[in-house]
Amino acid sequence: MIAEVLISAAFLTGTGIILSALLVFAEKKILNYGPCTIDINNGEKKYTVTGGTSLLASLAANDIFIPSACGGRGSCAYCKVSVLEGGGVISPVEEPYLSDEERKQQVRLSCQVKVRNDLKIKIPKELFSVKKFRGILEHKKPLTHDILELRIQLVEPDSIDFTAGRYIQLESKEYKGKDAVIRAYSISSSPSDKTHIELIIRRVPDGICTTWVFDHLKEKEEVTFSGPHGEFNLSDTDAPIICIAGGSGMAPIRSILRDMKEKGIMRPTTYFFGALTQNDLFYVSELQKLAEEHPWFTHIPALSNEPEDSGWQGERGLITNVVAKHFPDTSKHEAYLCGSPGMINACVQVLTKGGMPEDRIFYDKFA
Repeated sequence: MIAEVLISAAFLTGTGIILSALLVFAEKKILNYGPCTIDINNGEKKYTVTGGTSLLASLAANDIFIPSACGGRGSCAYCKVSVLEGGGVISPVEEPYLSDEERKQQVRLSCQVKVRNDLKIKIPKELFSVKKFRGILEHKKPLTHDILELRIQLVEPDSIDFTAGRYIQLESKEYKGKDAVIRAYSISSSPSDKTHIELIIRRVPDGICTTWVFDHLKEKEEVTFSGPHGEFNLSDTDAPIICIAGGSGMAPIRSILRDMKEKGIMRPTTYFFGALTQNDLFYVSELQKLAEEHPWFTHIPALSNEPEDSGWQGERGLITNVVAKHFPDTSKHEAYLCGSPGMINACVQVLTKGGMPEDRIFYDKFA
């Protein structure tokens, strides 16, 4: 009886593997779509590609790097482009991520659009300046038990121009049967350092890329990434600033603060950083020094799970409550938020309740 069950299980498993292989073969060999043309921005650029792969991958093969934080699995919704002709029907994977307005504008997830015929698409012109970089990991420094700082020296190209607040897409390498993936990480270094970038990366349990970074990536090893990407940056106004971040959300805020210091931008700025305990704080001395040297800057760390008898003299509680305590009236301020979607959504509620218009709240959600 047991032998029969094992034989049946083996048969079903083998059949599934064979069918999967046949489907892949059919897509790549039998369904030969031939050469297809991708027309970008009404003839601004045109590429001839071999049909059968995703629009995202086809564009990347021609050095057009569309932002994607999930590696093309259709779960981040960052890789949106307007597909004006040839995109086919919207797939079930795309449905939850497209608003009615986006559908009218023919917006699609480029990772889910297969290149099966000629396509006409529209993308922001700034994506033409995104490049693929090779670099050498200069150091990998622990900041907390689950957060690392990476410093990468650029090799080819050997310099980068970016606005504080932007991010890059880091490519992992295969390890222990895990495929290479691409993940988005904000730049924490100053734009004035054009030959290096610094990243702040938090370990995600079972995360393919962060496991590679923490457990397999070595100093002096070559890394590749594309960038710069994004639209998160400091606005050109005189409004006082409230910054709120947690964990690796420190990265773009740190880049913006360093840029402000170097450029002499003295807008009153209060930076709230939320953490569980003192062990989860980092760059404390750097931020304290900035506050001591520049009257326009105030740093307020807040701990939500610090033991009562620890001797911590700073703020305690949820970061939203701490912000509301210090700024019951936010009507004259702008806000820059970076962290998890839940944290950002809660902060937006607090800020708008205090009178801040939503169009003055800028954020970068780390999914």
